[in-house]
Amino acid sequence: MIAIERIIDGGEELFLTAGIKSVTMDDIAKHLGISKKTIYHFFKDKNELVIALVNKKLKEDEEQMAEIISKSSNVIEEMINMMKCSEEIFSRINPVVIHDMQKYHPDAWKQFQNFKSEVLVCTMAQLLEKGIKQGYIRPDIDVKVMSLMRVHQLELGFNPSVFPIAEFNTWSVQQQFQEHFNYGVCTLKGFKLLDQYKNSATV
Repeated sequence: MIAIERIIDGGEELFLTAGIKSVTMDDIAKHLGISKKTIYHFFKDKNELVIALVNKKLKEDEEQMAEIISKSSNVIEEMINMMKCSEEIFSRINPVVIHDMQKYHPDAWKQFQNFKSEVLVCTMAQLLEKGIKQGYIRPDIDVKVMSLMRVHQLELGFNPSVFPIAEFNTWSVQQQFQEHFNYGVCTLKGFKLLDQYKNSATV
């Protein structure tokens, strides 16, 4: 593994454990067994490293999402798999990391927000539009409104201040959200197909 990838991965390991703010470049150097000078050869400061890490993770998530959707056999399955992929993306994010990124690394936070609006929301809107053409999704819905709602709904489900972990199972919350959304946007034709997937052990 080349040095820059190793540094990004090492930073990610520490950030996910302790948050971004409390981790120093010295910590990352010690964790990797390299000199701090080596890190500064590739990144001028921690903020630049955080931006590189966010770029790497978002690119990986986008590729994973495209691959999952491409393997789906119809738009209903695409929508279900897209949502599962989105859930995985949000579930990997440590709330402390999100807080630190938002407060101390605004450029990285902006990239994450752009990813939500430009990739997650747009992909969901495209799926809904495809579903309308195929007769599975209601033609009277506003696809942009529904797509924005769904992405923010995912984020809400992982918010411990709204759904405390001691009281709610995170994945049960997401399942409730997903079913509510799916059945709300589907036509009768889509409703029947959703029931088939719900009752099938393969999906």
